Amino acid sequence: MDEAREKVRLWADSHRQAVLYDDSDAILFDVASGKRLKLDWRAFARYEEKVHPETQEAYLVLLFDDGTQIALVDPGGVAFAPSTVNSGPVENLPPVACLRDFLMLKQRVDHFLYDHPDEPPPRESVNLIMICIAILDGARAVGFNVGDFEGELEKSLDEVERRTGTSGGVE
Repeated sequence: MDEAREKVRLWADSHRQAVLYDDSDAILFDVASGKRLKLDWRAFARYEEKVHPETQEAYLVLLFDDGTQIALVDPGGVAFAPSTVNSGPVENLPPVACLRDFLMLKQRVDHFLYDHPDEPPPRESVNLIMICIAILDGARAVGFNVGDFEGELEKSLDEVERRTGTSGGVE
């Protein structure tokens, strides 16, 4: 475990634009989202150092006893598997995401809704919202507090439903 803590510290120190790490409190700070994630080193199983095949960037995967996995990636920050527990199957859902992805997708949804207020939101906006739901559920599953992001996303979904006259999305 001490070796893993040192790997996390070194990775974070060399990727401060993505993740900060407070070893004394075992907290990762996801820079893009401003969210904190408390690591439970007692439940830590192992780590893996990997290299992304396309970018050749090194990243660090942390695996825990309960099967939870997170990865420290740059760009991105703290990455995890999205969860379809609330969204159901989602078209174009990546196997790994981060809160930075959520923020970028939410910005696209808001562009459709608020930069084009006189146009009906495109069908794509519902799929983007479903991807966002899966990302937030995955983030919550690994320990992030994403209640504020969920509230913001709910407002966007309500606006899509209001403007399309539907409940649950675009017809």
